[in-house]
Amino acid sequence: MRILLFCCLALLAACHSLPPLPAWQSPEGRTHADLGVIRDLRTDERLTPAQLVERLAGAERLLIGEQHDNPDHHALQLWLLQALGQQRAPGSLLLEMLEPGQQARVDAVRGAAMRGDWPADLPQALAWQRGWDWQQYAGLVRYSLAQPEPLLAANLDRAEVVQIYRSLPVLRGEAATAPAVRAQLLEQIREAHCGQLPESQLPAMLSVQQQRDRRMAERLLAAPMPAILLAGAFHVRRDLGVPLHLADLGAAGGLQVLQLAEVGRPVAATQADFVWYTPAQPVRDYCAGLGG
Repeated sequence: MRILLFCCLALLAACHSLPPLPAWQSPEGRTHADLGVIRDLRTDERLTPAQLVERLAGAERLLIGEQHDNPDHHALQLWLLQALGQQRAPGSLLLEMLEPGQQARVDAVRGAAMRGDWPADLPQALAWQRGWDWQQYAGLVRYSLAQPEPLLAANLDRAEVVQIYRSLPVLRGEAATAPAVRAQLLEQIREAHCGQLPESQLPAMLSVQQQRDRRMAERLLAAPMPAILLAGAFHVRRDLGVPLHLADLGAAGGLQVLQLAEVGRPVAATQADFVWYTPAQPVRDYCAGLGG
């Protein structure tokens, strides 16, 4: 009996063993005190990767924020998908990087991949958008296409963005439309455009940002649970992004937010539930040479 019990416990442990963590790839911050630190921002408790996975596994909806050009963030996202896949039932994965017009292609490729029939040119088969560096996302997308859960588009398409510019839609809900939220988003938009964006364009830019967040929230609500959304850091912020829209849609519960952040860029408890600090990419001054 003891031998049988030991074997069962060993089998259970093997089933829940975590995949090896990926090696760091980004060059900056390798000696920073926060490198690799995972923190529960609600309690300020420092966590191991296994403890993080355990706390995320029960979330009905999990939002993971990234810096798009950081390869460590994509490697950790893949690691998290693999680790969570061992501890919870299949649900769905949603990507900011996919638009509605790609969904039929994604479904077709996924069906073929499940039969072992992969296209020779995967990004072409998916109509992958050039604005997203395929080399950054290839491993994660390929892994996701081979899983039993659907891979879903979470973004607006270009035609919808153009329509928003032409006729600003009214955003319903109190949380996302709060003056403090809109003011912070406007400041982020100004900064992202080096202060060169005409003030007349700011309302449209803000509307696009918030309509993207609203679409992601709507897609999360429609997706099979448990659902995971991978998106840019600002989109998943509790104080500015998708969580506010979920609240406005009456679905604030069952949500966890994890920010993958570069060392030296602290994340506040108002922004996320957890943070995992990674090395950083070299700082690029996108505003250099622009007129003041």
